Amino acid sequence: MSQQPLPGASTVLTMGIISIVGTIFCCGPFGAIFSIIALVKAKTANQLYLQNHESYTDYSNVKTGKILAYVGLALSLVYLILVILYFGFIIAMIGASDYSGY
Repeated sequence: MSQQPLPGASTVLTMGIISIVGTIFCCGPFGAIFSIIALVKAKTANQLYLQNHESYTDYSNVKTGKILAYVGLALSLVYLILVILYFGFIIAMIGASDYSGY
C-alpha cells in the first residue's frame, strides 16, 4: 500500500512558523491567531493519522508545527503582558505627575 502525505501537515508547520515570526516582527495578536489556526489544524491531522497511521507520512511536520504553535502562543501572551505593563506604566506616570500650573 502506498503512503501519501498527511493532509494539513504542511499547513500546520507553516502556521506554526508564521505564528512565531508574526509575533516577533509584527505584533502579538497576529501570532496568536496563526497559532490557534495551527493548533486546530494539528488536531484534525492528528485524528486522521491515528485512524490509519500506515497510510500517511509527514506526521513529524504535525508534531513540529504543534510545538511551534505553542511557542508562538506563549510569545504572543508574553508580548500582550508587556504591552499591558508598558501602557499601565505610562498611565501611572501621567496620573502621578504634578499639574500645578494655570
